[in-house]
This record gives sequence, structure tokens and C-alpha cells, in this order.
Amino acid sequence: MIVYRVSDGFALEHDGEIFRLKESSLDDLIRRSDLHSYLAAQANGSGTRGPIDPADLQAPVGRQEVWAAGVTYYRSRTARMEESEHAGGSGFYDRVYSAERPELFFKALPYKVVPPGGKVAIRSDATWSVPEPELALLISPSAQIVGYTIGNDMSSRDIEGQNLLYLPQAKIYDGSCALGPGILISPQPLATTTAIELEIKRAGQVAFSGRTALSEMKRRPEELVEYLFRDQTFEHGCFLLTGTGIVPPDSFTLQHGDAIRISIDGIGALINQVG
Repeated sequence: MIVYRVSDGFALEHDGEIFRLKESSLDDLIRRSDLHSYLAAQANGSGTRGPIDPADLQAPVGRQEVWAAGVTYYRSRTARMEESEHAGGSGFYDRVYSAERPELFFKALPYKVVPPGGKVAIRSDATWSVPEPELALLISPSAQIVGYTIGNDMSSRDIEGQNLLYLPQAKIYDGSCALGPGILISPQPLATTTAIELEIKRAGQVAFSGRTALSEMKRRPEELVEYLFRDQTFEHGCFLLTGTGIVPPDSFTLQHGDAIRISIDGIGALINQVG
């Protein structure tokens, strides 16, 4: 079952049909301890409507902060080591990858999340920018993973590579985070064979494409959630991006007008353009 946020509320997709939900807030939905069975019951109701207009999709977020985990894939570890080599930080990322404690950082306030079809951004003072396609966890206030969506963690690789302390500037700026298209609600963890794919088109032609799977993640989602909730509360729950295993070559940087398509098995595709 996939929950979509649309302009006039929420819609549920189940077995190819679309059902209107009475809730007007994602905050109310994720507080339900019986969320999956509740949605299943809603799908058995009589109210249905036609397909969702992609232009009507909103970012599937309420008052949830968005956080992110870094260096959770070997490919990400290697890329971070390469970009920070001249700044003396290459060994640092190797230690982060191997450490017991994961790297966690704040990514976006809810009102700054870019919706499906919206425009993401590259920093005006960056020269090397990439999207980072990631599985995003929706986590309840009680630290339970209740759903999954797609995240785009836009990043300025040159800024992060200059100095490790510049990470917030490389990661947190207007248009740097997109979520969508909807939230897969599942009581079961996603299979490790779940594929994540990235395609970037420039002037209608594929400029880069890549693929990975959750089996390439070094850390379990539950482990990341446990660390995020240590000595920290989230009254409305939160989203957690789980890291990327797809990194374009060092010769690639995003340009204005590029179209970014991130797809994850069972969830759909998040499509954004670089504004």
C-alpha cells in the first residue's frame, strides 16, 4: 500500500485502485500503532477515485524533520575518500565506514522538502554537484519504521571535499532535498534485493545511469534508527535518508535543466529537474 499526499489531502493506492483517506495530516497517520491494518480497512471501503494526476502530488511530509546517514555503502566510502584526499580527509571516511557509530546529520526542515516534479537546486558557489539516490525511512515518534519512500540528497562534492567541517554547507541549502512520490506502508522490512536506480538526462539524452541494491548497505536501517533516536525525540516522527550506493564519476557534475529520475522497487519513481 502506498500513501500519496495530494493537494486536498491523502490518497491510498492498493491493488491498482485509489482510495481517499479522511486524514488531513501525515502526523496523525503515523501515530497509529495499527497503521497497516487501518489502511487495509480503508481500502475495503466504498470510496474510490481515478488515477492520481502527477501534477497533483505534494511532498509526502507533514511536520517531520529530514535526517540523513552517510558512508553506509562501500561506493560512497570510496567517493568520499577520493574527493577529500587533497584536504587530508581520505582516511577519515574509511574510519567512518568501519566505525560502530554511523554518521548522521540533519538534512531539511519539512517546508523545504521538494515535491515530485519540483525543482531541486545546485549551490551557486559549487562546481561539482551530484544527486544522491537513497531509500528514505518514515519513522514514528516511538522509533518504529512505518514506511519507505525515495529521497534525493543533493550534494556539493567540491565543498565537502575542501574541508570535512563544510558538510552542512555541502548538504543543507534551499532545494537540496526531495522526497516522493509516495510512502510505501509495510509491516515487513524491504528485501535486501530491492533495487535503487538513478538516471540523469541532459537535453533528452542519458548523461549518467547507475544501479545498486539494499544488499550493498553496510548498516541495517534499524541500526541507523536506534542511533538517531538516542537522547533525541521526534514529536511528529521523522524521515531518515539511508545513504547512497550510486555515485557518478568524478568528471560528472549536474547542470541546470538536468532531469533526475530515482526509482526503487515497489515504491515508484521520484522525478525532479535541476532548477
